[in-house]
Amino acid sequence: MRALLQRVARAPGGRRGKWLVLLAWLILAVALGPLAGKLGEVEDSGPNAFLPRGAESARVNTELQKFRTDTVMPAVVVYTGDGDTQAAAAADRGAFARHVPAGLAVSAPIPSEDGKALMTVVPLNLDDDLTGTVDRLRQVAGANAPPGVDVRVGGPAGSLTDAVAVFDGLDTTLLLATGLVVAVLLLLTYRSPVLWLLPLLSVGFAAVLTQAITYLLARHAGLPVDPQSAGVLMVLVFGVGTDYALLLIARYREELHRHKDRHEAMRIALRRSGPAVLASAATIAVGLSCLAFADINSSRSLGLVGAVGVVCGLLAMVTVLPALLVVTGRWVFWPFVPRHGTPTRHARTVWSRLAAAVALRPRRSWLMSVAVTGVLAISALGITMGLTQAETFHTKPESVVAQERISAHYPSGASDPADVVTRTERAAEVRAAAAAVDGVARVENDTEHTPDGDLTAMSVVLRDAPDSRAAKETIDELREAVNPLGALVGGTTAESLDTQRAADRDLTTVVPIVLLVVLAVLIVLLRALVAPLLLLGTVVLSYFAALGASNLLFEHLLGFAGVDWSLPLMGFVFLVALGIDYNIFLMHRVREETGRLGHERGVVEGLISTGGVITSAGVVLAATFAIFAVLPLVTMAQLGVLVGIGVLLDTFLVRTVLVPALALDLGRRFWWPGRLSRALPRIDGDGPVGASCTGPRERRHEVA
Repeated sequence: MRALLQRVARAPGGRRGKWLVLLAWLILAVALGPLAGKLGEVEDSGPNAFLPRGAESARVNTELQKFRTDTVMPAVVVYTGDGDTQAAAAADRGAFARHVPAGLAVSAPIPSEDGKALMTVVPLNLDDDLTGTVDRLRQVAGANAPPGVDVRVGGPAGSLTDAVAVFDGLDTTLLLATGLVVAVLLLLTYRSPVLWLLPLLSVGFAAVLTQAITYLLARHAGLPVDPQSAGVLMVLVFGVGTDYALLLIARYREELHRHKDRHEAMRIALRRSGPAVLASAATIAVGLSCLAFADINSSRSLGLVGAVGVVCGLLAMVTVLPALLVVTGRWVFWPFVPRHGTPTRHARTVWSRLAAAVALRPRRSWLMSVAVTGVLAISALGITMGLTQAETFHTKPESVVAQERISAHYPSGASDPADVVTRTERAAEVRAAAAAVDGVARVENDTEHTPDGDLTAMSVVLRDAPDSRAAKETIDELREAVNPLGALVGGTTAESLDTQRAADRDLTTVVPIVLLVVLAVLIVLLRALVAPLLLLGTVVLSYFAALGASNLLFEHLLGFAGVDWSLPLMGFVFLVALGIDYNIFLMHRVREETGRLGHERGVVEGLISTGGVITSAGVVLAATFAIFAVLPLVTMAQLGVLVGIGVLLDTFLVRTVLVPALALDLGRRFWWPGRLSRALPRIDGDGPVGASCTGPRERRHEVA
């Protein structure tokens, strides 16, 4: 590790190496730029992109592809109101026919039993421009609607169109918003008119590299990429990359006070901060990669794509950023230029006063911290899990309104029936078994067959709304009835049920793996066992506190009806990986200072020297994820709120008070069984005077 860091440090910090590094990155950016722009081409928004691998509903989607060379998805048009709905439906039917694949037809208007609504089913080709076609259907329906008639286009095609609209332009919007937030925060942090540009420029290089490599891996290595993971990717790169930039610049500034030659200062800064940055990136990347063990495809995509972004961000921050800093020289820090031989300015900051307060009463400090986080964690016990289709958006899209109209006048499942696929020779038995299930309104007479006639598909209309609990119970009963006959049950309700159960399985599978991986990284970095276990425990406690605090906001401020099934796992992986980040930054510096000053003074000096930079990094990362809170998709907003709150808790409470207080209260045992757990030198005056033999009260007086 040390030899590797020394070689890395010599290149961007060298007199000639800095120019070679910058030239290499410029060539790389020009060469990979066109590939970065193609990331959207490999995004998978197909029917199985967000489903568990191997789920019955996913198998049904695969089987349905055998029925036609093109994939069909229906749009459902519902007419309500006091006007002439018959005339409106008849006029629209002819216009809709132009958008239907060859061999299929628009259904005749289906009247409701109460006579107050009409419904038309329009089969559309999923392989064509589905969203554009649905938009045209909505324009036609709106233009032809006579006075007093309300027309809404929904069904599976309408729902998919509204979901895609959320992600349409999401990458660009998030990139611009994240860049603006990071730029403002860097300006406030450095109060320099130029310095803030260097981290932002370095992150830009990292973004190009990330998108290009993600595209190549998706195109040639099967890396799963969906619109959600592509949107989160840029936020993660900006947040993590800026964190590493803040840490490196802070250490470089310190070394500029000690060394006249800026090249030497950068080489030392890279060598001393490198292990913490590398361990942090390894923890986040490996932690996110653990999502590869998840069943849900979207979770696997988010984890693997995020790991690529973290690695690319690390490469940029330890190469191009140091080269830019060395090339620009000391003046880039203007007006606060670090002069050689002048002392650093952190000795009389709020962090020195806070460190003294924690050192004075460490046990009281960590007990109070645990109490605060524990109270917040209790709020997580009342979480309502699961969101209906209508609850997944901040405002109701047209497909949700259409479903409400259908539920008011038809069996709620009429707009989105369950799909049953069976062997043709057993189709009659399957039909009879399905019709006998309580909760099934009817089995449609129209059936489809594969070209070879081996398979038959039929639609089963449920009495309850597709996203209701009763409909999911009906799916279970339907599967019990037809699975023994060799039939499979899919459709929107089945997909929701399979995803919910897979989320529970993923939580119990991935969480232990993530904890073991993070623990292993901490043990290697700190060369101890007690400290890593305590650090991991504090991050887990922080996660539950963030989950509880987020739940309070969801219920009482944001008005969310519940929590998406994917949030506990996604939030855990992100918060454990990102939350341990700041503990790594802190404890790596504490370990360095402990070996030089002794345990008590090492803990205090580590907190003082890293206080400002870690707080700035935490605020930047929380702000970047908070951008998700303004998105129209509730799932993304909830993830942004949870990660933002968790990062702030880690930054201002866990890392600032809880961890240092635990370290001070345990003393040298904190480093057991490593070398630092044995007798350490104590600094008295200008140098070490042997093993520390003063009592706790005297040591606290010295620290304060």
